[in-house]
Amino acid sequence: MGQGESERVTAWLRDSILDGERAPGSRLIERDLAAECGASRVPVRDALKALETEGLVVLRPNTWAIVREFTDEDIQHLEEIRSALEPLAFRLAAQRHDAEAMNALERALEGERSAAEAGDAVAARRCAADFHEAASRAAGNPLLDGMMRTVASQMRWVLSQHDDLVDVTDHHDELLDAIRARDARRAEELAVRHASLGRTWREERSAPTEQS
Repeated sequence: MGQGESERVTAWLRDSILDGERAPGSRLIERDLAAECGASRVPVRDALKALETEGLVVLRPNTWAIVREFTDEDIQHLEEIRSALEPLAFRLAAQRHDAEAMNALERALEGERSAAEAGDAVAARRCAADFHEAASRAAGNPLLDGMMRTVASQMRWVLSQHDDLVDVTDHHDELLDAIRARDARRAEELAVRHASLGRTWREERSAPTEQS
């Protein structure tokens, strides 16, 4: 019961951070979170520790924490990891996928497209992250999947920064076609391009606008 409650609170708090409900740098106070989610302070404390391990929260003394503020250097490091691991994951997914893996990829993409076309940014970004994680599992390499899982929450944060929801979905559509066709080379090339576009989108988003 205790572990299940800790997992529930962890999932609730993780989603609220990744969905943008809690801004980077905002305080997370145990008693307030406990009242908000209807739990005692023990599972809240467990959740904060778990999310610190995942890289989403920074613990402070005296029973509070803050939502992590990702610096440009943090994001660069994450994108370097993504650029190295995701092309491998998509290449192996194209080579090794089975029916169950394809079903998971197709469900994620279908949900992503429906949400993107409806303008539901939160749902679209969640499904986009699900698509990437499904590709990692489809690669059939437990060591690679384990490495990706260690940074999964931070990768979800990076993916949540994209505003071009339909454009992201179109790129995932191309990746899925390559996986379906077992075209490992194309899947890898598309994954490299997809990661580089992520950097381009972030740079454009952070660029200062010209004042008239």
